[in-house]
Amino acid sequence: MINSRLAYRTRQFWFTLFGAQKNIDLLSLRSYLTPAQIVLFQRLQPSEQAHAVRVMERLQAGGHDEPELLSAALLHDIGKILSPLAVWERVAIVLGRHFFPAAVRRWSQGTPRGLCHPFVVAERHPAWGADLAAQAGAAARTVDLISRHQQPLSGPPRSPTERMLAELQRADNSD
Repeated sequence: MINSRLAYRTRQFWFTLFGAQKNIDLLSLRSYLTPAQIVLFQRLQPSEQAHAVRVMERLQAGGHDEPELLSAALLHDIGKILSPLAVWERVAIVLGRHFFPAAVRRWSQGTPRGLCHPFVVAERHPAWGADLAAQAGAAARTVDLISRHQQPLSGPPRSPTERMLAELQRADNSD
């Protein structure tokens, strides 16, 4: 049986290759991002920008209007601008995590170069993104959400921030 995470990533891969890229109205993002944060957002690959907007829109459709959460939705993958991934590297991450999880944990350590590049980026982009968002003036809660967007909660959400994190993760994993 195909792992649901693998199926999700397969859909995401095909969308990246063949999905229509949405024209993003940067002016509409000014409600959630500062000018410095919009500059960061524009450095994302077009497919990553579209993904971020879809995550934000899912949250809004679910009734969320918290500016810190919506900013985190738009910037959650911003760390990837420091070491962009090619399509083949995204495929390697998905397949590696599915078929070789122990090896991927080893490969994700060190510097992002060579064959380890995609695994290091996948592991470290939340921390990198949190640093970039903080430097661009993001709110502390936004920075926290970005830094933890790939960390599963150890149980039910126990605070407003953990509830936001759970919602961000749900929206991020819905592509």
